[in-house]
Amino acid sequence: MSDKENKYAGSVPDAYQEYLVPILFEPFARDLASRVVAPEGGAILETACGTGVLADYMLERLDKSTRLVETDFNPVMLETAATRLVHAANIEFKTANGLELPFDDNTFDAVACQFGVMFYRDIVLGYQEAARVLKPGGQFIFNIWGDLEKNGFSNSVHQIALTLDEDNPPDFLQLPYIYSDTSIVNDQLEQAGFVDIQIIPLAKKSRANSARHVALGLAAGSPL
Repeated sequence: MSDKENKYAGSVPDAYQEYLVPILFEPFARDLASRVVAPEGGAILETACGTGVLADYMLERLDKSTRLVETDFNPVMLETAATRLVHAANIEFKTANGLELPFDDNTFDAVACQFGVMFYRDIVLGYQEAARVLKPGGQFIFNIWGDLEKNGFSNSVHQIALTLDEDNPPDFLQLPYIYSDTSIVNDQLEQAGFVDIQIIPLAKKSRANSARHVALGLAAGSPL
């Protein structure tokens, strides 16, 4: 991720948590958390954790003896997550780049990532790092978005944003949706050494209290 794309500062995490999480992320986080598998006394790593929405739902399901390690490349987002989840005794936080994880080989029973892998500068390397820190037979599980055109709220805001500056169009909202070709995803996972790969299309309907909330979330809750 470039410095420009990674510029989450000021009130961005607050807008992200208040608007984007309930509109876009909560339904998928709930589903992803239900698919994470780890034994009692095991360990789970989350990369690109953002403000911790996936952690919320994993903590509801996990045994209290399971260790949950939350990481994010952006310390501002990670600080927000740590503040929100300070009540949990079995969780820890560490600023970390998914391409260079500061953990030993064979450390975790599962690695999870909620809509983050598409931001890696080198996606195969990110997958290789997930494979490296997983125990033999461990689970790597993550979400990606479908095409921008199939995501109505984001596409609407994107199309309007493009009209605001024709010379330098604010096109950040394309980025989260560019990694939607599942054949490429499958090939890159295989390159990283993964087997028994399952790709499950999942359609959910986003709901918002108002159009203003959609605009605030996507414009003020992202680098847009």
